[in-house]
Parts: sequence; structure tokens; C-alpha cells
Amino acid sequence: MSEVDAKFYEIATQFQLQGEVQTIEPYGDGHINTTLLVTTTENRYILQRMHARIFPDIPGLMRNIDLVTSHLRAQNQETLEVIPTLSGDLYLEVEGRKYRVYQYIADTVSYNLVPNAEVFKGAGYAFGDFQNKLAGFDASQLSETIANFHHTPLRFTRFQEVLAADPQQRVQTCSPEIQFFLDREEVYPIIVDGLADGSIPLRVTHNDTKLNNILLDAVTNEARAIIDLDTVMPGSMLYDFGDSIRFGASTALEDEQDLSKVEFSVEYFRAYAEGFVGALQDSITDKELELLPLAGKMMTLECGMRFLTDYLEGDVYFATKYPEHNLVRARTQIKLVSEMEAKWEELTQVVKELQETIKH
Repeated sequence: MSEVDAKFYEIATQFQLQGEVQTIEPYGDGHINTTLLVTTTENRYILQRMHARIFPDIPGLMRNIDLVTSHLRAQNQETLEVIPTLSGDLYLEVEGRKYRVYQYIADTVSYNLVPNAEVFKGAGYAFGDFQNKLAGFDASQLSETIANFHHTPLRFTRFQEVLAADPQQRVQTCSPEIQFFLDREEVYPIIVDGLADGSIPLRVTHNDTKLNNILLDAVTNEARAIIDLDTVMPGSMLYDFGDSIRFGASTALEDEQDLSKVEFSVEYFRAYAEGFVGALQDSITDKELELLPLAGKMMTLECGMRFLTDYLEGDVYFATKYPEHNLVRARTQIKLVSEMEAKWEELTQVVKELQETIKH
């Protein structure tokens, strides 16, 4: 057993696991936390080392997850189950690093790329239903795990600051990409301003609604559980919708280097919108409906801008596998936004059809 394996073994045994630990191995492909699959003689678990620099308030974050999952479980919704430490705490701190364990949810699959429109429609319904089930939850109980997480104007301000400083001397390598985000400055405040003036309602939202954060039944492909709840906090439903569209309506992976493979699918936009609005049709407002296309564009712009900011700053936030990884990610988001803009009339027509469906 290596020194690293021995360390994780010792950490795992500090939680209330069933059975003796047999194996610990890397699991998943998340950008932020270190994730491992722990197999015991009786069960399987997910062990994570949380990224305390990105999530400075780990006690608040874990309390959020405990509150939200307890609320969902009370409504017979399958969800993440936090396994406490031997002393009953929600997480363990060892040498300044913080660890948690979840029950492994067996017989499920997740997708990094949408396999077909029907699966994506089901994903839309799952995230809409997630918000519905939290409609009666008192959002004031939740901590803000990452301040201003989807505050796009502040993301743009940060982008400008890093651009001006150019700490890694990378600005000269990506001038067209930089200009793309500078040219769309007028779009960035729309959702934030709507939340501020009350024209867009404040809801409890997931805030990271990528397709691979839904666990689907391995046999039926029906949604079973929403995972990755680190960013659950008050926000706009448009953030959740838009981030799903950014990720799922693309025909390629987030870091595809061949941009000819990256296209925006109106078919997938329609499918997801039908599922999402279908779950929320009793509570979605006319303003939210109207802004669905903008939500997809906004979240794609924001994410692309964050990738480019991280590239310029020296890759300090997102995990990278090679020096240009974040720049490649930014380019895929730029391609998607460009395609959305070219297909804007089709997207608004989808929304008009949904509005008519709700009225009838």
C-alpha cells in the first residue's frame, strides 16, 4: 500500500462505514474536489477531499447539504446521504484538509454528453422537479457557499482585472477570445438586475446543473438523484436552466479541441425546455419563460469567461491536463454562444410554443 493509499485508508476508517475497507480508487472526473470510491466488505462509498480554498465555509456548505437532502428525503426523493464521522460530525478535518463521505448510489449512470433528446428532456424534468420539491424550503437557512457565484457582471470585472495584470503573459496568445467577451458586456447584468428589482424571482437553486450531476437508473434511464450539491443556495431558476443548456445542448465535450465537432442543438434545447418547464409550469413566470434563450447564452458566456480568466491567471481554479486546457474550454463556449446567436429566432420560437402550451 502506497503512502497516499494508506493516508486515505486511515481517513476512510474515521467514518461510520459498514464493513472493512478493501479498496480505495480514484473515481469520476470532477474539476474541483478529489473523489475516491471506497469499497468495503459490505458496501461502497464516495470519499471526497473538499477544495477548501474554493469553498472557504466548509461547515456552512455541509450544513446546506444536510438541510437540503433531509428536506428531499422527507418527500421520498432519493438523494445523497452524508455518512457521519465516528464522532457524528458531517465531515472530518485532518492536517487542515477536510473530507466527507457519501453513500454510493448503486445501479446508476451519468452522461458527460447527451445521448439523445429523450434523455435530455428527462434531465430537464429532473432539475425542474428538484426546484419544485425545494419550493417549500426556507432559503434563508442556507449559507452562500461561493459568494456571487453566478454574478456575471462581477465575473466580467474579475476578467478585466486579470486581463489588465496579465500575470502569466498569456494575453497575446488569445486576443480574439478576449475580444469576444469584451464585445458582449451589455448582456452580463440582465439576470442580476432582474433579481435585484424583483422581476425575476429568487429561488433555491442547484447552480451547477450539468448533465453529469444527474444519476439515472442504469436500466430505465429515469432520473434518480441530483448530486454535487456544493453550490445549492438562493439564486435564479435561469442559472440552473442556462447551465444545463450550456453543457447538454452541445454536440461535443467541454474540452473538445476540434471546434468543427462543437455545435449547438436546437433539438436538445427544445427537449430540455419541455422537460424543465413541464415540471415548473405551475410556478414559472412569464419573465422567466421569456428569458430562457438568454439564460443559455448567459451561462455559456459566463463559463467561457471563467475558463479564459483562469487560463490568463495561470490555471489556479479548474483542474487542467495540459497548458492550454482552459483556453480550449473557453473556445468551445465561444463556439456555442456564436451558434446560439445564429439560431436565436429558432430558440425564441421554442419558447413561444411552450407559452402557448402552458396557457392551454
